[in-house]
Amino acid sequence: MSQTASAVKRTGMIGLGAMGLQMARHMQAKGFDVLGHDIDTAAIQRAQAHRLRIAGADEVARHAEIVIVMVATDAQVRQVAHELIGKLAPGSVICIASSVAPDTCRELAALAAARSIGVLDTPMVLGQEAADNGTATVYVGGEPRWFDRAEPVLATFGANVLHLGDVGSGQIAKTINNMLLWACMAANFEALTLAKQLGADLPKLIAALGHGSGANWSLSRWGKSTGKWAGKDMDVALELAQAARVPAPLAGLVDQLMKGINQERMKALLG
Repeated sequence: MSQTASAVKRTGMIGLGAMGLQMARHMQAKGFDVLGHDIDTAAIQRAQAHRLRIAGADEVARHAEIVIVMVATDAQVRQVAHELIGKLAPGSVICIASSVAPDTCRELAALAAARSIGVLDTPMVLGQEAADNGTATVYVGGEPRWFDRAEPVLATFGANVLHLGDVGSGQIAKTINNMLLWACMAANFEALTLAKQLGADLPKLIAALGHGSGANWSLSRWGKSTGKWAGKDMDVALELAQAARVPAPLAGLVDQLMKGINQERMKALLG
C-alpha cells in the first residue's frame, strides 16, 4: 500500500507555544505518534511535562507523515516549510496552522508539489479555550487528496474541520472570521461602556442580550477574550483589501479602535 493511501500514524508539531502544545497533546491522546520541535527552551520544558517527545526539525521531518506548523510569522513559516520540503517523504503533508497570507501558502504548495508533498492551510478559530479542549474550528484550504489524508489528524483538535477550497482558502476564512470578531468586540465595548454609564447591571444585561438580535460570540465571552492578535489580524485584512482594491473603511476604523481595547479594560467594565 502506498504512503498516500495508508492510514497516518506518525505526526510532527513544529511550534510548541500555547496553541501548538495543545494540538500536539490532542494528537498524542488520540493515538498518533507525535514528535515535537521548538527553539524555545521554556516551550520544550512545558511539552516534556506533558510527556511529548522532542527532536530537531530534521528528525521531525524524517519521522512524520503529517506535520503541523504553528509558528508566529510568514517568514518563520517559509523557513520551516523550506526545511521540511527538502526532507519529508513523498506523500507527506504540511499543515500551516499559523495565521499567514494566503499567497504564502500558495507559494509553498507550488514548491512542495514538485516533490509530491502536500500543503494545506489549516488555521484555527475560537481561541485558546477551544485549543485547550480540542473543540476548535479548523478552516482548511488545499487539494482534496491532501485534505483526506490529513483530516483524521486535524480532527484530534478540531471539533469542526471544514474544507473550503483551494490552498489559501483557510487563511481567507480566518481573516474574514477575525474581521467580524474584532468588529463585534469593538462594538460590544462601546455599547457596554454606555450601558455601564447608564447604570445597567452588566452581567445581567450581557445574559439578556444573548437572547436578542445583538447576540454575538465575543459578547457571550466578555472578559475572557484578550484582543491580543487584533493588530496582526487587521493588518492582514487591510493588506488583502488593498491588494484586491476593495474599500474597507469599517475595517480601518476597527483596527484603530482595537488598539485601545484590551482584556483589562473589558474586565473593568464588569467590576
